[in-house]
Amino acid sequence: MLMDVNERTLLLVDDEENILRALKRLCRRDGYRILTAGGGKEGLAILKEQRVGVIVSDQRMPEMSGVEFLSEVKELYPETIRIVLSGYTELGSVTDAINRGSIYKFLTKPWDDVLLRENIKEAFRSHELMRENERLTAELQHANESLIQANIDLKKYAMLNFKLLQVSQEVLESLPVGVIGMGDDNIIAVANKRAHELLSPAAGGLIGVSSDEVLSPQLNKFCRMEMNGEKIKHWEGELQGVGEMKVVVSRMGQSSISKGVVLAFIPMEEGI
Repeated sequence: MLMDVNERTLLLVDDEENILRALKRLCRRDGYRILTAGGGKEGLAILKEQRVGVIVSDQRMPEMSGVEFLSEVKELYPETIRIVLSGYTELGSVTDAINRGSIYKFLTKPWDDVLLRENIKEAFRSHELMRENERLTAELQHANESLIQANIDLKKYAMLNFKLLQVSQEVLESLPVGVIGMGDDNIIAVANKRAHELLSPAAGGLIGVSSDEVLSPQLNKFCRMEMNGEKIKHWEGELQGVGEMKVVVSRMGQSSISKGVVLAFIPMEEGI
């Protein structure tokens, strides 16, 4: 099982113990968590158990060369940054691996302490930048997936609301009493079929018409009183051309952001 640590983990691979000790002693001052392996196979075994950011490997090793080792590491653990240490005489065998991306950087033996430490620091910065890019990409992908799901949910919600609105409209239209709804500006915004039959002026319908044009001054006064918070049980009176009506006035906005009143017109002989 891979160990995930926040600190920078460096793997040093060389078949010569004295070289490993020298490299470890040099790199320890930079605060890395340092792992060592005596060859490519041992290095691969370590990588199965440990999460490593940067690998520095010797090129000339028995059983598996540094290029062979790092090429296999690239396939198994592509997120690692891979550096090979080699002599100038082995540059030809390393060049192809560099071109194929198996190796991040080639450093020569004997190495320059300052140059080696700087290259390792740069390798860790590249590794961390790559990990950060991967994290941001994953977050962006997750955000996009969440946005897609939110759009799907919104469409479903909008469709459900549309269907509910259709049902509500059908219920409103089927009521045997006239119903209108108007805002606090006295403009009628909702009216069912029966309300149009009772109140509609000769020219056009009720929607968008001021209540002053279709309701009596007394009824308009009752509506304003209800809007102002005064409880009006109902109004009774004569509607021109209709007859005696009982009008129940209810203020909106008690359970929503709506403002205004709803009026239900009931012929006196039918009762409330």
